[in-house]
Amino acid sequence: MAKILPMATEPFTATTDRDMSPSERRAFVLTHRTCIFGYGRRTDGPAMSVVYYVPTDDDALLVSTMAGRSKARAVARDPKVSLCVLDEHWPFSYLQVYAEASVERDNDLVVDVMMAVAARMSGEELPESARPVVAAMAADEERVVVRCRPYATFSQPPRHLQRNDQHADISHWVSASVAWDAVDPQQ
Repeated sequence: MAKILPMATEPFTATTDRDMSPSERRAFVLTHRTCIFGYGRRTDGPAMSVVYYVPTDDDALLVSTMAGRSKARAVARDPKVSLCVLDEHWPFSYLQVYAEASVERDNDLVVDVMMAVAARMSGEELPESARPVVAAMAADEERVVVRCRPYATFSQPPRHLQRNDQHADISHWVSASVAWDAVDPQQ
């Protein structure tokens, strides 16, 4: 059984002078905590919502939601989802993660994920004495876990103007989708 990773003490900082390597992309995802969860809707354009996510030691990204919410229902229709992982530091960067998702209803997992999300929200672990309260909330809200298994990433480096006279010094480059399990190129 996969284990939930503890909250990172310091998020990985993206490089500003080149594209991130495959291992840096994974480090970025595993050390951050918020993302835009995107999924296809039956009609209209894609839906997106801001969520906290929890990584596991087998590279899954877990999201807590209510069974009746659109995220869970959409995953049941189409397991392809995107998570746009957000950097919380300036200069702002992001990393898009493409994943296959599934909905899990295991009560212990649901409570574990809710406790881990609460720790990420507050910055400190919940005491075990909170578990019965969280379990009651999970049951009352009919919570489930969306397990996202990444298969590719797309990164965008943080390239920003710090001053208005800097315009000649800033440049951008094209990034590409990279397999989640890709190895770093030899230097």
